[in-house]
Amino acid sequence: MSENSQKTDEINNESEENQDHEKDQNNDSESNTVPEKEKTIEEKLAETEDKLLRSLAEIENQRRRFEKEIKDAFEFGSFNFAKESLATLDNLHRAKIAIENDELLKQNQDLDKFLENITIIEKDLVNIFEKNKINKIDTKNKKFDPNLHQAMSEIEDEKAETGSILQEIQAGYMLGERLLRPALVSVAKKKVDKKEEKDQKKEEK
Repeated sequence: MSENSQKTDEINNESEENQDHEKDQNNDSESNTVPEKEKTIEEKLAETEDKLLRSLAEIENQRRRFEKEIKDAFEFGSFNFAKESLATLDNLHRAKIAIENDELLKQNQDLDKFLENITIIEKDLVNIFEKNKINKIDTKNKKFDPNLHQAMSEIEDEKAETGSILQEIQAGYMLGERLLRPALVSVAKKKVDKKEEKDQKKEEK
């Protein structure tokens, strides 16, 4: 037998031995594998219940988000509509004052009836606003509140308490608990003596 053929036989024998060894290892591993324990009915029910509860919680969260989005959209839309509607009431009030102060119109005999009709329309608008939770901010005998009022000017007044509202320039309104627009007001301030005023200016310098 030639030397080359002998080497070929040896290689083939080694390959067969390796294959047999691998088969034996596979058989051992299969025999050592522990079969997976089958879940009991109680465990399966518990898993199903847990999944169901999670799904219900997610549905509830989506429902709340949806309701909030609808509420926000409604409030935002009604807020803008209410704010723009105030312009109609403002214009009506200004027209009423202008007519009352017009010297030529004062001579007209039907002026009182005309003003009475404007007053009725004005009151109807106010009633509609109130039914929709749009309420006028009260400024009479009130102290200035930056959350509700906007000071347009300060007036020296010895009789009035400092910070009290002396005059309402433009009415303010609330939409429910939300500020629709602040009331524009004039606020009382303490009368400063000229000497004190000069001393204050010197201190500032």
